[in-house]
Amino acid sequence: MKTLIGIRREDKNIWEKRVPLIPSHVHEIIRNHPIDIQLQPSSQRIFKDEDYIASGANIKEDLSGCKVIFAVKEIPVQIFQKDKVYIFFSHTIKGQSYNIPMLKKMIELGCTLIDYEKITNEQGQRLVFFGTQAGQAGMIDSLWVFGKRSEHEGITNPFSKLQQAFQYASLTEVKEQIKAIGWNIHENGLDEKLVPLICGFTGYGKVSEGAQEIYDLLPVEDIAPENLAEFCQEKSFASNKVYKVVFKEEHLVEPVSAGDPFDLQEYYDDPQKFRSIFESYVPFLDIILNCIYWTHQYPRLVTKSFLANLWQKPVPPKLKVIGDISCDIEGSIECTEKATEPDNPVYVYDPIKRSITDGWKGRGVIIMAVDTLPAEIPLEASLFFSMSLKPFIPMIAKADFSGNLKDCRLPPEIKRAVILFRGELTPEFEYMNKYLS
Repeated sequence: MKTLIGIRREDKNIWEKRVPLIPSHVHEIIRNHPIDIQLQPSSQRIFKDEDYIASGANIKEDLSGCKVIFAVKEIPVQIFQKDKVYIFFSHTIKGQSYNIPMLKKMIELGCTLIDYEKITNEQGQRLVFFGTQAGQAGMIDSLWVFGKRSEHEGITNPFSKLQQAFQYASLTEVKEQIKAIGWNIHENGLDEKLVPLICGFTGYGKVSEGAQEIYDLLPVEDIAPENLAEFCQEKSFASNKVYKVVFKEEHLVEPVSAGDPFDLQEYYDDPQKFRSIFESYVPFLDIILNCIYWTHQYPRLVTKSFLANLWQKPVPPKLKVIGDISCDIEGSIECTEKATEPDNPVYVYDPIKRSITDGWKGRGVIIMAVDTLPAEIPLEASLFFSMSLKPFIPMIAKADFSGNLKDCRLPPEIKRAVILFRGELTPEFEYMNKYLS
């Protein structure tokens, strides 16, 4: 007997065109396993309903007969069905208040919740993610607004020809334009007001890798963080290059106790024993791409107080743009006061008034805080995501969700991602009870 699994339409916003499984992978799963796949109709997906029908799937509004239902983003509260298994990005594990009503409803209905974000291997590395695409789109949008801001300041620059990621037909198309911009810089140089153009990347994971992949299409020279100040003081830079600095944990924080050596594991285990030192690098940077994982137990990287002091100095700061890909509201970048969407992606934070104004005009630093960046390149994001999810589909379809978590026959990678099992928080996620009270 075949197992029926469902894929619901994405309707959180008009920008969400991603899919968890692409048509060719759906065809492969149906052909090789006792599985049928059913999708709700959608005119918004990056792939048409007809593509899924051709792959062997069914298009049907009612998914109530499906054993497991897959989605990308959060599911509206009224959609959940009793005892059903759902797999999507729930955005609940940090106690996000806006999704607590959804979590409570799932508990009430005895649902099982599997969160892609927690599908990991034994080393804790994520296996199903959009991080690379978030970095790619975040870098594109940050370069776009850097060009707009520079143009607004009367500085001619090749980035002014760039558009936002979602305005291109494909990632390949935007990469070709950035390569052309890079050639322009190599041949003609940048305006002296932009030299040296230095972009700093916090973190070195998949998000940072994606962002660096885009930036590296330009004529890039790397600078070690410890050499940044000396490099800027010596003024040995060129106008036909851009510069890149990648910051790891030892460049972002130091032990509070003076003289103690930095220990990475200690930082992960006891972050309150550390304080941020990243602000010492900020005056040398034109663009910051924030790519780190952050929770409130970790120190902030850029505070509002620091920015206020920076903007009170007689010489205007270099910093034009913070591409906050991590997008934790008032988190590691304290002046990230709200998340944005592609049609209104940026705002200026005025450090003196401590206020924000949509757009790229006015005193202060521009914050790019789109929290659905992978949706701006939905084709590539869906291809990448589906490839990583596909191997787990047969095992999820075979699982027994009627008994207990221990004996449900889920592979360990998926079992680690089970937040709710039949309406109860699993042991690893019992800490979330404090958010439910």
